[in-house]
Amino acid sequence: MISSRHARLSFFVTYALVFAVCAIAPYSRSVWWTENLPILGIAFSVGWLSRKHDFSPTAYALMLVLLVLHTIGGHYTFERVPFEYVTNLFGFHRNHYDRMAHFSVGFYAYAIAELIYVRRLTVSRFVLLSYPVLVIFTVAATYELFEWIYAVMADPTAGIAVLGSQGDIWDAQKDMLSDGLGGITATALFAARFPGTSKTDAARSVAPK
Repeated sequence: MISSRHARLSFFVTYALVFAVCAIAPYSRSVWWTENLPILGIAFSVGWLSRKHDFSPTAYALMLVLLVLHTIGGHYTFERVPFEYVTNLFGFHRNHYDRMAHFSVGFYAYAIAELIYVRRLTVSRFVLLSYPVLVIFTVAATYELFEWIYAVMADPTAGIAVLGSQGDIWDAQKDMLSDGLGGITATALFAARFPGTSKTDAARSVAPK
């Protein structure tokens, strides 16, 4: 089994490679910066936290998904990511790549639950499994506000590209729902892997030996 140290290295190397490739000739450099600055912030935050907490390989793998998907989306703009196969396969009327990226935002709920579990921040199973989902919904709503403010203040073309609504008046609500469903899925995965949350159980590290 891969160690936490190797998982951490793979996390940052993979992200750095994707970032470097997607930084070459993006569709819009201003959109690219706008989309990537929050993701860079997430990557640095994971790096800082990983110095204090050994996330499991599963947590690193789940956290990497958003970084990769969002960085690719920033290169093309989410509306223009080559996703026609899925669009045509299911008969969609819009490019749903952005929904997939939003769903992956929720994967960070796994790392949050893991951090709470290992650090013994609660012995309540309800808190352990509900708090990460609430964090994801809060982050989702905050990011939608950020997109709205940027769209109002930026160049109209760049603003529309960042919003990526593709004419859907309920886009923001659907994005938040996608984030939340991803969080519920990741938390359910964590609950399935670590069903016990007693004081004795919580004392055990989830990181591999």
